[in-house]
Amino acid sequence: MSSIEIPAPVSSVKEPRPPRVWKFWGTLLWGLVVFAALFLGQAVVVGVLLWKHGSFDMATLKTLLAGGLTLSLSVVAGLPAVLAAIWLATRAARMPFADYLALRAPPWKLLLIGVVLLAILVEGWDVVAKATGRDVAPGFMGEVLTSARADNTLWLLVLAFCVAAPITEEFFVRGFLYRGWSESFLRPAGAIILSSLVWTLMHLQYDWFFLGEVFSIGVLLGVMRYCGNSVWLTVVLHGLNNLAATIQTMWLTGS
Repeated sequence: MSSIEIPAPVSSVKEPRPPRVWKFWGTLLWGLVVFAALFLGQAVVVGVLLWKHGSFDMATLKTLLAGGLTLSLSVVAGLPAVLAAIWLATRAARMPFADYLALRAPPWKLLLIGVVLLAILVEGWDVVAKATGRDVAPGFMGEVLTSARADNTLWLLVLAFCVAAPITEEFFVRGFLYRGWSESFLRPAGAIILSSLVWTLMHLQYDWFFLGEVFSIGVLLGVMRYCGNSVWLTVVLHGLNNLAATIQTMWLTGS
């Protein structure tokens, strides 16, 4: 008599889906969500200031937007909004936030190299500006610093420029956007260029000359991100660049 084979019970437990990295289109769509969160966070600040001012006309809006206090608070408010949106994107990808954004300690030797290269690049742009009769510092920076000093909020502006803005922009551009695009058909080189273009478009308050400088700095930061596999590396370099630019503008304008 032959033995009867009893089939093994079928498990009803589903295997968890593996983590993923958003590729080109996923990164682009989530990037729009992150940018919308940034805009919303900044718009809330402007709305609150308008409400406190008690006037909602266009003239008041233009005055507020040109003020150092408004810019500082909007930059600071944009940071948690961006972090929350990126966290949602990485959670949907089932990957840890820090791993997705390469939040690793920066290699100190590469950090030193980055500081030297950044100084050479910025000095090169300053030389070109002087040779062509242009201002070394953007007029926008001088106006904002003067306004912040008049409002006694210069410390807040420095905090926004040198800490909040670098974290916000680097987590978004060299962290989230680069990560997804570098693993798509763009590869790292294409991701560096495209993310640098996005970063440049985030600085449309400058004219074409300074936008060129912003783009070149973005490419350098992208290369540093690729070489060091660390977004904290680019955050530090970005912060040092903004700090140097702030000090230079204060010195040139006597702010």
